Amino acid sequence: MYPESTVGCSFEECSATAEWLLSRTEIRPLVGIVCGSGLGGLAEMLKDQMAFKYSDIPNFPQSTVHGHAGRLVFGKLKGKACVCMQGRFHLYEGYPIHKVTMPMRIFKLLGVETVILTNAAGGLNQDYKVGDIMIIKDHINMPGFAGNNPLAGPNDERFGVRFPSMSDAYDRELLQLAQGVGAELGFGDFLREGIYCVLGGPSFETIAECRMMNRLGADAVGMSTVHEVIVARHCGMRVFALSLITNQAVMDYDSQEKANHEEVLETGQLRAKQLERLVSNMVTHIEHNNNDA
Repeated sequence: MYPESTVGCSFEECSATAEWLLSRTEIRPLVGIVCGSGLGGLAEMLKDQMAFKYSDIPNFPQSTVHGHAGRLVFGKLKGKACVCMQGRFHLYEGYPIHKVTMPMRIFKLLGVETVILTNAAGGLNQDYKVGDIMIIKDHINMPGFAGNNPLAGPNDERFGVRFPSMSDAYDRELLQLAQGVGAELGFGDFLREGIYCVLGGPSFETIAECRMMNRLGADAVGMSTVHEVIVARHCGMRVFALSLITNQAVMDYDSQEKANHEEVLETGQLRAKQLERLVSNMVTHIEHNNNDA
């Protein structure tokens, strides 16, 4: 028997949702994309679109955050079949962690092999500037330290193993591909690679918390992505993730700066086009790699 927090997230319920979607679109996606705050424009790039509101999809949670559209969009990105989440779910919305990550399991059952996640994050690394794009090479899962892990509870072997490795959570080939594509596009000045730390939110971090995370080796901090990565890897999908640095974390008690969500959305608009180009060009190369396999 599943604990109450996993109700609606069983293999059977996820399969029913995937079948409902597949019966309503001819797109069979190999790439799943998750759009972070202010970054939903990636979905608009899809050709031959078929979009579903989250509220219309059986068992699907609904996004409550400004800047998240709340649609699942199927289509072709440079000829590659994709499915794109315009809006994701967060612990701070009050969802159980199993609901936050349920879309990753649905991605798997739709046939997705590679997941690309984007988010807006605060910069902890003092060398980072607002507008930088950070390729995530590893993460620190703060809620996980307290036992809040999306794989807690009974394990269903049809999704994955009981104790999955996370030392290779972020696919190294995709990391190298992103660096190469970024260099070709001339993004070298603002493309970084670093470690993302997740917190529960919704309150932004205190100065002491920012200093602690920085000393632990985190380069950026946010409230999403890591839980989805854990479940995607549990399901055997390859993972690539990007953070758009939308604000500089406050590390000094004399500073008058304050983090705010409006700043996050504004920076998203300024840099979104470059991030979209990076992801769309990467998708082209992923297709090429698959053809060579």
